[in-house]
Amino acid sequence: MQVDRIAAFSDNYIWALRNDRASCCTLVDPGESEPVEHYLAQNNLSLASILITHHHYDHTGGVEKLKQQHQCKVYGPDNAKIKGIDQTLKQGDSITLSEIDASFDIIEVPGHTLDHIAYILKDRIGENRIDKKSVFCGDTLFAGGCGRLFEGTPEQMWHSLQKLASLPANTTVYCAHEYTEANLAFAREVDKHNADLKRRQELVKQKRADNQATVPSTIEEELATNPFLRANRKEVASAAETFSGQPLSTPEDVFAVIRQWKDNF
Repeated sequence: MQVDRIAAFSDNYIWALRNDRASCCTLVDPGESEPVEHYLAQNNLSLASILITHHHYDHTGGVEKLKQQHQCKVYGPDNAKIKGIDQTLKQGDSITLSEIDASFDIIEVPGHTLDHIAYILKDRIGENRIDKKSVFCGDTLFAGGCGRLFEGTPEQMWHSLQKLASLPANTTVYCAHEYTEANLAFAREVDKHNADLKRRQELVKQKRADNQATVPSTIEEELATNPFLRANRKEVASAAETFSGQPLSTPEDVFAVIRQWKDNF
């Protein structure tokens, strides 16, 4: 199985988990149907299923057309705003998609929205198992950043990010937007002396200049360079205190400040 990017809108990525032996795939967050149809035709694939992380239209807009065209099964959070869900999922659930030889654990990661879930690809079924996990996290964790708080609280988002941060360091992080360059520009304001962050920013600038994608990333990379996962670090807390002009006693408080800082950056 391989994971392909399908570009949508101006900066979205739809992820396609592809099983060439079965000539089929599973999609994550198809906000548009047209680029998906092009991808399926180009690669001679059928669409077996769809995974949804949250209700925003740029993640769900293509579901109804795709389901009507391909009779695929749709999984997602329990939210009536999402049309076409066949099986709702919550914290602690697991699903097996035999058509792509994969199984997923589900975690709830509220903050960006209250219904947000993430899919942890835990292994392959059968003889060929994988050691490295992957997580499809929608708009909760970005490369170098995190989602805006449209519905949840800073405390909810911080704890959701901690769930993701606790995954193995080599976990591949598949987020849903190409925001990395802007995210790292902000990160450098917060974490000015982070050498790993400086190197990452230089590499990302080069990739974007060549029109290359900057995702997926890894949990290890995010822990080293993403200020929203580093709100418990002294250097990030110090920057947040300077920006806010007041002492901050908890990582949740630090996170709230840097999220507000980023909103107006």
